[in-house]
Amino acid sequence: MSRIIGIGNALVDVIVNVPDETLLQEFSLPKGGMEMIDVEKKRQLHFAIKNMEQTLASGGSTSNTIHGLARLGAQAGYIGKVCKDEMGDFFEKDMRHSCITPHLIYSEIDTGIATTLMTQDAERTFATYLGAASTMNMQEIDTAIFKDYDFIHVEGYLIFNKDLILRVCKLAKENGMTISMDMASFNLVEQNLEFIEMLLKDYVDIIFANEEEAKAFTGMEGCEALQKLSQYCRIAVVKLGSKGSIAHIDGKTINIEAPRVKAIDKNGAGDIYAAGFLYGILNQYPPEKTGKLAARLAEELVQTIGAKLSDEQWEKILSEKE
Repeated sequence: MSRIIGIGNALVDVIVNVPDETLLQEFSLPKGGMEMIDVEKKRQLHFAIKNMEQTLASGGSTSNTIHGLARLGAQAGYIGKVCKDEMGDFFEKDMRHSCITPHLIYSEIDTGIATTLMTQDAERTFATYLGAASTMNMQEIDTAIFKDYDFIHVEGYLIFNKDLILRVCKLAKENGMTISMDMASFNLVEQNLEFIEMLLKDYVDIIFANEEEAKAFTGMEGCEALQKLSQYCRIAVVKLGSKGSIAHIDGKTINIEAPRVKAIDKNGAGDIYAAGFLYGILNQYPPEKTGKLAARLAEELVQTIGAKLSDEQWEKILSEKE
């Protein structure tokens, strides 16, 4: 099996269910989007939610995807930057527990935190304090690592660090790696259209986007957006929420059915969907089997609070896969 490594913002997720959109409005957070916040706004937000029930988990979009790949059985690694603090220790232990090889860089700045506000409609809104992750640069990364892997999954949120993501993509191509990327957030796409277009045109082989992100990039919806994305990348995927998803793989377009369950928490669904899809690609599954696995993982996760499946859920998934 091919080996895959991810690079992204190493964060600890703090997940909070909120009764309405009051906090979103108070902190000017676009519903369903992701807003970068500074340390002061993070403190104010966490003061506002201090009496609400919270769930902690290691996170970051690419971390979640790599976690899913490793649990499926892929040989996986992860590059990220944390502090040697309580949150950083929590993050690294979770990596090793999931059989992921961590290639971590350490900072004096606190480990980053992604606060996820879940509204009653299961929509998630992110307020992200990058902390240590914001200081990651190419000079700190051991470039020899890239020779040990065949695929790299690049976090779309690294667009905030254009020099880093560009150098990573160039190095990956020099090492003959297949590059996968998730568009991450519709407002991020809107703010970086030209740069993202360059990445897709010159480097990215596999692109994942939800409906809003695809529209922000192409100005189109559904199949039209997918066809536009497929002009850039060999494999393009557009996730359509309750309508399922569509994918273009090596000239073939497939429709993937939506989960037939009631979603109670969509946090991380796109990340684990990407894990299932990439696992299929790594193992050269037929397109339909690849899409089915991706959808099955998302189906299981949206019935769970948080962005990770339990050990019991993984046992069930793996028994079905066999």
